[in-house]
Amino acid sequence: MTRPLLALLHHRVGLPWIFEAAEREGVDLLFIPRPGDTTAPPATEVLIGDALTDPDTLLAALADRRPDGILTMYDPAVPFAARAAAALGLPGVSEDAARRAVDKRALRESLAAAGANTPGYATVLPGGATDRAARLRFPVVVKPAAGFSSLGVVRVDHPDELPAALRQVEAVAAQQLPASAAARGTVVEEFVAGAEYAVESFVHAGRTHVLSVGFKGEPKGPYFEEGVYRAPAVLRDDVLAAIVAEAALANAALGISTGPVHTELRLRDGETPFVFDVGARIGGSGVSHFIVAESAGIDLAAESIRAAIGRPPISLPPLPAHIGTPSATAGEPPMIAHAGNYIVQTGGTGRIASIDGLAEAATHPAVRHVAQFLFPGDEVRAYPEFSGYPAFILSVHPTAAALEAFHQHLDDSITVRYAR
Repeated sequence: MTRPLLALLHHRVGLPWIFEAAEREGVDLLFIPRPGDTTAPPATEVLIGDALTDPDTLLAALADRRPDGILTMYDPAVPFAARAAAALGLPGVSEDAARRAVDKRALRESLAAAGANTPGYATVLPGGATDRAARLRFPVVVKPAAGFSSLGVVRVDHPDELPAALRQVEAVAAQQLPASAAARGTVVEEFVAGAEYAVESFVHAGRTHVLSVGFKGEPKGPYFEEGVYRAPAVLRDDVLAAIVAEAALANAALGISTGPVHTELRLRDGETPFVFDVGARIGGSGVSHFIVAESAGIDLAAESIRAAIGRPPISLPPLPAHIGTPSATAGEPPMIAHAGNYIVQTGGTGRIASIDGLAEAATHPAVRHVAQFLFPGDEVRAYPEFSGYPAFILSVHPTAAALEAFHQHLDDSITVRYAR
């Protein structure tokens, strides 16, 4: 029997789980690297193309090759993956849902229309008037409407500071995003004080199965460099239920009807979840698979491949029998261990001289994988520009306390040093 062929779009080769899952599923990979990435992938074939700057040429090449599915974990490429799936008659999220997920203005509009908890917000087009945004309750967070990760995200504490911050964020977007993405403008939204959490879910037949809820720290700005991800989060049952329900509501509001979803939110006053980002993909370029697999025993990468090529799921937690609405959830996520990702922060700017402590961390018995993205000689720009993260350190622990203590140890032992 011929093995199915999955087009894997703009994935980081250093994060291995999707390649391993493809082998488990008996699926060959047509790998489309990110432009400029020369790392050799463990893939059957390699196809060169750019989903962001030359989508028509890449779509024509995919039409010639006729894969059985298409999958991406790179947020800016989600709309192209949806477009290609529709054009080739393959499973996937709809083009409208993909667009809403990556456009923070459309995300805010969709969540507000669905009755989700939504902070006050305004959209400012490049060079546009700031009057409406200035009337919001400060502090606010300014971010590119088509941004991702920490790119161009700035906290502003006073209306007088807003025009300069908007021009700064617009300049970053113009420099680091495609022109069509930068043209979507900037979203200004009221800052929600509270800890951040991530929800990993999977939508099948329009129903949301929540797989994991994890803690992501409490960044206060002015920039929002990520630092930790620990799952399962330690939460009261009622608060966990509120987070699960809000994530499911967001999926339904955006029209995500199939596949993995990575949702990020803040918990105001330790009680009320406010969703601020939804990715119709496996989060963290695959890190979310590690978190779900190790903390809940669910093969998220394999399930994502199965959905992309039209196979039914085999390891999702069951839904309660009485639930049948499109926004239904599985209730409390399963748990078998505590999994974490320590995100090495840049800690400065300039040319990296060394990353001290990283090699030693890799030998720790709890560590399962270290992925390094920045190296000595690489240039780190000042936020709100985004140069990427130096490294991820992924580990598994028997208790939440042990995981937190390990991350505190890494805080003390890892330093990014810069050339003078």
